[in-house]
Amino acid sequence: MLHVRSRDGTPIAVETSGSGPALVIVNGALSDRNTVTPLRPLLDPHFKVIGYDRRGRGDSGDTLPYAPERELEDLAAVVEAAEAPAFVYGHSSGAILALRAALSGVSMRRLAVNEPPFMLPGTRPLPPPDITSRIAERIAANDRAGALHLFLSEQVGLPPPALESMQASPVWARMLALAHTTPYDSAVAGDSALPTAALAKLSLPVLVLNGTASAPWLADTARALVGALPNARATALEAQPHSPAPNVLAPVLVSFFEKTGDSP
Repeated sequence: MLHVRSRDGTPIAVETSGSGPALVIVNGALSDRNTVTPLRPLLDPHFKVIGYDRRGRGDSGDTLPYAPERELEDLAAVVEAAEAPAFVYGHSSGAILALRAALSGVSMRRLAVNEPPFMLPGTRPLPPPDITSRIAERIAANDRAGALHLFLSEQVGLPPPALESMQASPVWARMLALAHTTPYDSAVAGDSALPTAALAKLSLPVLVLNGTASAPWLADTARALVGALPNARATALEAQPHSPAPNVLAPVLVSFFEKTGDSP
């Protein structure tokens, strides 16, 4: 593990394994670079796999005030340290972050995204406009559980039974430890709208993934995202939930990133 410095001086923890062309993995909400660990044995023979702790997580710093633009700079610093251009894979809110980084000019050879939670009108209730500030208020009041509940119910859209099940599971304690980053992921999502006009200008090859066992509205988003991008294709991961199994995800990433040429 080593650190790279983002533009504002924040140290970003980076962990590298494997050999070959660089593949930077951008994790989603309530997770750190350890989410890359199960993928490493499957990807290491093909790539130099780079996982990093997003700002405020794990061994990375958390210079305040937060802004989504700082996370774009963090990813740019990681890619630059990997000797850009790199392959990039983003999951969930990390997929939104990766897409926005590509739009901002971060150098990427190819980009794969899994279920970025942009929301199409009518497919699910939109988060309230003040959701980010309300989550931040809960964190400021040291109410991590309250912030996490707000984020998962109103931002993510988990139904009450699923949220209750999650609260009773061992994963809840790990999520509480990262609850202070939930306003960050909410801010990255912004108004949750698909930025169609901006995406039309993104020419690099993009692979858009979604799991057939995931929420139906995410499949709607994946189809709309492919339609908005000029050089994209879709792949449905059969019987996979929002976080696909490593042995299902890895071969799809290997096939896409090892493909040559300008088409996805």
